[in-house]
Amino acid sequence: MGGISWSELFPGRWSSVIFISYIALFINQGILVTWSQRSGRYEYNTVAVVLMTEVLKLIISTALYCKDNSIVTLLQETKKNKKVLLLYMIPAFLYCLYNNLAFVNLARFDPTTYYILLQLRVVLTGIIFQVIFRKKLSAIQWFSLVILTVGCMVKHFDVHVFDTEFHVDISLFLILVQTTCSCLAGVYNEYLLKQQGADIDIFVQNVFMYIDSIFCNIIAIILLTTFKNNVSDTFSNIEISASLQPKIILIMLNNAIVGIITSFFLKTLNSILKTFASAMELIFTAVLCWILFNIVINTNTVISIAMVSFAIILYSRNPVQNTQPKETTESRKLLV
Repeated sequence: MGGISWSELFPGRWSSVIFISYIALFINQGILVTWSQRSGRYEYNTVAVVLMTEVLKLIISTALYCKDNSIVTLLQETKKNKKVLLLYMIPAFLYCLYNNLAFVNLARFDPTTYYILLQLRVVLTGIIFQVIFRKKLSAIQWFSLVILTVGCMVKHFDVHVFDTEFHVDISLFLILVQTTCSCLAGVYNEYLLKQQGADIDIFVQNVFMYIDSIFCNIIAIILLTTFKNNVSDTFSNIEISASLQPKIILIMLNNAIVGIITSFFLKTLNSILKTFASAMELIFTAVLCWILFNIVINTNTVISIAMVSFAIILYSRNPVQNTQPKETTESRKLLV
């Protein structure tokens, strides 16, 4: 009679701590961002917060590299691999959109709905691999993607973000843009890690990513400041000093630590646990939002979480993924 082998699921002494921290930090990010709102609006410059978070990640990445190397070596590696630095501008731009849209979408959806709709990235990833990499999806894979899509629709039936249908459609469109950015950036990152940047230290690639991300967010701030009269209240140009409130600092720190924990998760644990973590995030987010923000857990929410969780677990039994060497997967430590 077979049972769960906890030693295989959590092979290291810190594996269970990493697993719990991974779930807690992701849930915490949505709750912190929602907590920082006032009547669905932000009283700080969200783009500036994303920018400062990227600066923090750059500092962390540089410190991790300089733990075993000198800053001079880092500068030499940067000069030597200028082409790869430029290539990272593409995923940096996509993640810039993703991170900024996270604030926009969390102002339009409660955290539970937001995380449920984000699972659409599983569907988009399957389609991307089907179209771009010509990897044929099995009947079970398509079945799981259909269940996941229907599960997201069930939750959305109960969402009344604004009074008009037009705004609801815009909200869904922004979620689709955000998930598409995540999928495309992930695929392109894999290409850089395995091809153009295969011989470059992973922490150097982290530095490249965040230098480019900082540049993209600076451009975003300049553009939004220039056209601020046509920008929504979510992106209103508030003083950067307003971004230094304790709750905003918590958002930046939490987001940076999420990247570090994710890297440890990918290195020490397996994709099955990552799948279960996604399902558990949905459940705990719903419960915590009910306790903290009095967001009701209705029948639609329960059905949606059940369907999405089942679809994710079913999909994880035979996921669509690109072939890559084991050492590449274990050494990946990008702070996304």
